[in-house]
Amino acid sequence: MRSFDYGRLADKTWGTDILNLVAKIHECKGRQDLFLRQKPVELDRLVEIARIQSTEASNKIEGIVTTSTRMKQLFEEKTTPRNRDEDEIMGYRDVLNTIHESNEYIPIRPSYILQLHRDLLKRAVTEFTPPAPYDTPEAVENLCKAYEQAVANEKIDSLILIPAFICDFLCIHPFNDGNGRMSRLLTLLLLYKNGYSVGKYISIEKQIEKTKDRYYDTLEEADAGWHEEKNDPTPFIKYMLQVILACYMEFEERVGLMTKSGTGSTAYDIVKKYTEEKVGKFTGTDVVAHCPGIGRSSALAALKRLAEEGLIIKKGAGRSTFYVRADSK
Repeated sequence: MRSFDYGRLADKTWGTDILNLVAKIHECKGRQDLFLRQKPVELDRLVEIARIQSTEASNKIEGIVTTSTRMKQLFEEKTTPRNRDEDEIMGYRDVLNTIHESNEYIPIRPSYILQLHRDLLKRAVTEFTPPAPYDTPEAVENLCKAYEQAVANEKIDSLILIPAFICDFLCIHPFNDGNGRMSRLLTLLLLYKNGYSVGKYISIEKQIEKTKDRYYDTLEEADAGWHEEKNDPTPFIKYMLQVILACYMEFEERVGLMTKSGTGSTAYDIVKKYTEEKVGKFTGTDVVAHCPGIGRSSALAALKRLAEEGLIIKKGAGRSTFYVRADSK
């Protein structure tokens, strides 16, 4: 059976093209965190668009389709699936939602991969199906352990580790059906778990679908010699880095266009978003520090309004003033 050792990736000399892509994505991630704090309204508008595009594109790659009208109705829950394709489309939507909402609670383990696959293919019997002569359950177990060990060792950048893992997952091909869709869902999950949340706002699957010829070509290159442990995942790693960077570029462009169109977040929106995600008590100084781009007076005015609306509770007085969320009582 093939062994999985991502330590070899740490010893590999990467070309400047790969290193430049990684560096650019790191820069985008830094700006991503700033956007998340400053532009909550713009980002909320992007989430639902990305979910529909991701579901449509990932299924379309596999030839699973429905009309745009039906897709919209299904997402708005104004109708129910009427055939196998629509069942699988809704299965993808459900798993996508699970990853968006609960990614921090989904470890990279075979049992969880099986659970996600079961939810993806609601009508199918879900189990690992070993392609002879390999013991697929053991291969997936070893793959997940190798990934977790590499993460713990912190010797290889996660942006290189993630596509290497996905390449191996696809080479194992553990299921009779749904391997491609599961690989794209796992890509989103792994990016989330490493702090790259661009897939929540921009469809990674849509970017892959737009370049699916290169997607399949690079996978074929990376697969060559896999069983003999002689394959080189570099082509697929480079392709996926280009996909991730393209998504970040689109993310920044869309948020910028929304801001220019006058639909930007107000000081109230920004402070409200901060308070909704804040655990424990916080002060006006905390809000100003964590909501760059708005003045102290605007921040305090937003806090006053939120307190009046009953969303937060003001405690203390003067310099001892602090706030807590109303739902934390």
